[in-house]
Amino acid sequence: MTTKAWRSMQSTVTVLASAALTMILAAGTFPGASAGEAEAKTILKSMSDYMAGQKAISFAYDTNFEVVTKDHQKLLLASSGKVEIGRPDKFRATRSGGFANVETTFDGKTLTLLAKEDNMYAQAEVSGTVDHLIDELRNKYQRPVPGADLLLTNVYDELMRDVVDVKDLGSGVIGGTECDHLAFRAKEVDWQIWIAQGEHPYPCRYVITSTKVDQGPQYSIQISDWKTGTDVVAQDFSFKNATDAKQVDDLKKLVDIDELPDQFAVGGTK
Repeated sequence: MTTKAWRSMQSTVTVLASAALTMILAAGTFPGASAGEAEAKTILKSMSDYMAGQKAISFAYDTNFEVVTKDHQKLLLASSGKVEIGRPDKFRATRSGGFANVETTFDGKTLTLLAKEDNMYAQAEVSGTVDHLIDELRNKYQRPVPGADLLLTNVYDELMRDVVDVKDLGSGVIGGTECDHLAFRAKEVDWQIWIAQGEHPYPCRYVITSTKVDQGPQYSIQISDWKTGTDVVAQDFSFKNATDAKQVDDLKKLVDIDELPDQFAVGGTK
């Protein structure tokens, strides 16, 4: 076959493949996948019930946080960490990335945020459950926990709020684990979740797309090293100032402890 003929065939294959993909996406489904709404809801509810029933949980995670600049360039901010939960009222999480290295500790009465790079910490009196802590961090302190929606005891109700479309996209594999792949559309976001198949239906990946924001930036969290019950080593969740960190009187005085660093401004020019 001549070089010219080979290139012509390559071009034809590319065009046909692109056309086939366009047809699939336009139809709103994928070959071999079921768009069954009832099935998808059942799978999500099973995950929610399983998560709520676990008294001790630990896992590692990786997040990707897309931001869009004023000139429409997408930037991807990556971080990793670990989460440990002892229900109803114990929590510890770490997060490290290019802009932050922070540890969050909660013993049921006191919330502590430790900024490791600056060796500074702040505390606040927050009593109650892990659910209450997540709400306080998100709404009062603007310090959301990575993948917070997945850690609540009423995961199903929280995720299904304002959902207008549901799809079961069949199977996918995340980190070597076979998962059920589900897609949901809400009023302001699209989101997808991959849930491990079998008797431990934990979330393996969760992706949120902001459909009302220019360029549709995404936030994703991927979970690994999932452990529950007796596989989780019991720990003291109280804060130990092992590095002689300096205490400040306000959580807001701790800088660069979020996934979005301080040099970025929402809707601004930084």
